Amino acid sequence: MTINPADLEALWITLKLAAISTALLLLITPPLAWWLAHSRARWRPVVEALVALPLILPPTVLGFYLLLLFSPLYLPGQWVQALTGSTLAFSFSGLVIGSMIYSLPFVVQPLQSSFATLGKGELEAAATLGMNRWKRFHYVVFPMTRHSFVLAGMLGFAHTLGEFGVVLMIGGNIPGETQVIAIALFEHVEALDYASAHVLAAGLLTISLVLLLFIYVGMDRRKRAWGYW
Repeated sequence: MTINPADLEALWITLKLAAISTALLLLITPPLAWWLAHSRARWRPVVEALVALPLILPPTVLGFYLLLLFSPLYLPGQWVQALTGSTLAFSFSGLVIGSMIYSLPFVVQPLQSSFATLGKGELEAAATLGMNRWKRFHYVVFPMTRHSFVLAGMLGFAHTLGEFGVVLMIGGNIPGETQVIAIALFEHVEALDYASAHVLAAGLLTISLVLLLFIYVGMDRRKRAWGYW
């Protein structure tokens, strides 16, 4: 059984969505993860709870509220429509934003844990050499925590691959635009086309297993070499 062109297109959209969402998260979340790791603000637990909320919130609930915010009936959606002439609802751009919110804790938490265990001696030494915060991050923090960035990126990517409820609520099921592989799989099951469903399910299972094996093998080697991740 070979995969049909429509499913290939859904697979491409899924991979593109996961790659873009993960790349953007890795760019914007380090400051948040650093603040969560080192802040003593009283309202830090509130922010931490909001970041972790997608872990337990039903995807359809998150997708429903994002759909409302993206629609022209509410301010965020109205602003986007006024600026661009189009809406975020039922668009690939809307899927990217929704995926970033849904996968946020999977990227932030590994970085937060790594930043929390980072020693202060190296940072203080770099500061005495005149390095500003960006240089300290580039030359000290990132090299010492790069494995956590890899872990965070792979977890975010893998989590986005399996999205269903959020992307269905925000993007609907538009072939070639917002139809991801999980929705295509669901359509095959509804149509009792189990042969095609098996192909997609086996593909997602294989990709997910390979990513997890890579993560855990890397973690095991890191622990053996250094005693920590």
